Amino acid sequence: MEQNKEMTAQESLNLISETLNTSRRDILKDSARYIVLWGLLLVVFSLVIYELWHVTGKPVWNWLWFAMPFVGYPLASLLGKKGPAIPQNVISRQLGWVWMAYGVFVCSVCLLSLLAVPMPATLTLLIVLLLGFAECLTGIMLRNWPTIVAGFVLGVGGALAAAVLRGEGQLLLFTLGGAVMVITGIIVKHQYK
Repeated sequence: MEQNKEMTAQESLNLISETLNTSRRDILKDSARYIVLWGLLLVVFSLVIYELWHVTGKPVWNWLWFAMPFVGYPLASLLGKKGPAIPQNVISRQLGWVWMAYGVFVCSVCLLSLLAVPMPATLTLLIVLLLGFAECLTGIMLRNWPTIVAGFVLGVGGALAAAVLRGEGQLLLFTLGGAVMVITGIIVKHQYK
């Protein structure tokens, strides 16, 4: 005998909610390694550019920031092949768009600053604020408090520090931002082991 059991509206909503929560956890667990990767790249690039600027006294080394995606994306692709495949859904696509928007905003503002309208004092403040905002939005979308708090502290604290620091010293804020991302990624990884 076949039984036809139709789900009630409440059972349907519960199933959808459970599916979204499972997906959110899977995405968060998977994203931890990417947060660590990009955080480490941010630390390395900021320290290299800081040292080159500090030794030569020339801010022209900031052009090296544009090499970071050419290093990061192939490494992220390798990481993606080693881990479990997370199915694409609304949440993962929205997270991708948040970070894509961050990248487009930052690259556009940097190019404008380097080519047309110099804004060295405010540029770091803006980039750090946007970085913290993107991380905070990621935490909100994934309902993860460590990511929300880290993003807020990075964005607001980094913006305040950028208002005080000058010259190549501002690059150390990106080192701090990368370290915050690495710590956040490690916390997230251990939360969802």
